[in-house]
Amino acid sequence: MKRHAERGMKRHAERGMKRHAERGMKRHAEQGVKRASGSLVAGALLITGVLLAALVSFVWTPYDPTVVDPAARMLHPSAAHWLGTDDFGRDIFSALLVGARTTLLVGFVATAIAATLGIPVGVAAGLRPGRTDEVLMRGNDVLLAFPALLLAIVFAAVWGGSTVTAMVALGLGSAPSFARVARAGTRQVAAHDYILAARAAGRRPGAIARRHVLPNISSALIVQASVTFAIAVLAEAALSYLGFGTPPPTPSWGRMLQESQPYLYLQPAVMLWPGLAIALTVLGFNLLGDGLRDRLDPKSVRQ
Repeated sequence: MKRHAERGMKRHAERGMKRHAERGMKRHAEQGVKRASGSLVAGALLITGVLLAALVSFVWTPYDPTVVDPAARMLHPSAAHWLGTDDFGRDIFSALLVGARTTLLVGFVATAIAATLGIPVGVAAGLRPGRTDEVLMRGNDVLLAFPALLLAIVFAAVWGGSTVTAMVALGLGSAPSFARVARAGTRQVAAHDYILAARAAGRRPGAIARRHVLPNISSALIVQASVTFAIAVLAEAALSYLGFGTPPPTPSWGRMLQESQPYLYLQPAVMLWPGLAIALTVLGFNLLGDGLRDRLDPKSVRQ
């Protein structure tokens, strides 16, 4: 009877520990989903705000942000100028609205170029292990050795600073990251039975990639796109700050920072607004990427 009681107590304790562990895992997973939802919502709200500002700038701005008004230099925020004016008398709020348009354009086009160039290379390398994979990825590593910002500066020095130059250079510089993500995902998918069956049935690599590979690696590519967009926004601001980005008179957040730097101690708000716009935009895309990763990849939530 004593042994029977001990066995019963042991089984009861094991069941209790198992239930406790299951509840803990469930709570942890729920907390992970809540965190993912919070990041996703916060990122989406920030990006929506920037997108609305860019769209509004097409139809309305309080003032023309390219018009110089010496009589209105360095005005503090007021009913006439909501965020004040800069050292040329230009309305800061109007410049921020138009600058959002430039920033999103550069980010979108650079990300599109990077995805268009990088994804086919990564998928081809993943589906053809061996010599093809080796050649493609060694070339990809060579490009990866050059930071996108450095490549953009070289392009600007050769062809002159412009919005188009910045978009192309940032797109080329970000393509290797897409290639690496696409290759890693393709290598995992290529080991599945349905890929082997498609190859045995005589399907061409292009058809296999479109039908089986891309749908299964799309979540990782979406996350990479959000990260690339954030990097492109920051890089465009840095290029404009250095004088290699969007040329005047088109407003750019980075150039607004550069032009307001001498007045940092005289009127810090002039430099605060473009810096805050850049920070919130980059934060929005980073939060969106984190939320998408946790939502689309359950493993990341468990970890």
